[in-house]
Order: sequence, then structure tokens, then C-alpha cells
Amino acid sequence: MAVEIKYVVVREGQEKMSFANKKDADAYDKMLDLAEVLSEWLIHSPVALEEGQNDVLAMWMAENRDVLSTVLKSGKLPELENTETVDATVAEDVNTEEIASDDKVAEHPRKRTKAA
Repeated sequence: MAVEIKYVVVREGQEKMSFANKKDADAYDKMLDLAEVLSEWLIHSPVALEEGQNDVLAMWMAENRDVLSTVLKSGKLPELENTETVDATVAEDVNTEEIASDDKVAEHPRKRTKAA
């Protein structure tokens, strides 16, 4: 018989998530606290969001608090710069592969036929 310890995050009587260690459970609980505060703050914004969108936006902001903190401190999007570079590299690779595959087809002596 195995004994397993679970740390369960409970909010308003509902089980939100369970974790194998206390550190992860505390971090998730702290993120939910932040999301709750952000949601209350977003209610006072000049932008009128539909019901539930405040909560979704607040949760997303809380989940990405490190990026949000960096943006607020530096005024730059750290993840976006890396993503654009990766996307450009992937796009170049795809274009190169398409050109290379088109050349191979053109050089092939047989005609193309549709697969049945």
C-alpha cells in the first residue's frame, strides 16, 4: 500500500488543483490571489469587457506575471523579440524547403500524376 501526500488548493469550497509538493501548491494559490486582485482592478478600467472576460484576462496576466513585470519595468516585450526571430527563421526554412522541393520535382524525368 502506497501513501501519497497531496496538497490541494481550495477556493470558495471548490477544489481548484492538487499538487505533489507544497511549494507548487503555494505558488498556484498565490497566482490565484493575484488574479483575484487583478480582476477587481480591471472592473474599474475604462474598457467595458463582457462578463467573465475580466476574470480570464486577470488569470492570464497572473499566469504571465514575470513577463508583465518585465514589460512594466523595461517597456519591452522580452518574449516577443525571441518569437519574431524564431518565426522569421522558420519562415525562411519553409520557403527554402518549398523552393528545393519544387526544383526536385522539375528535375524529375517522370510526369506527375494524381494519386487515386
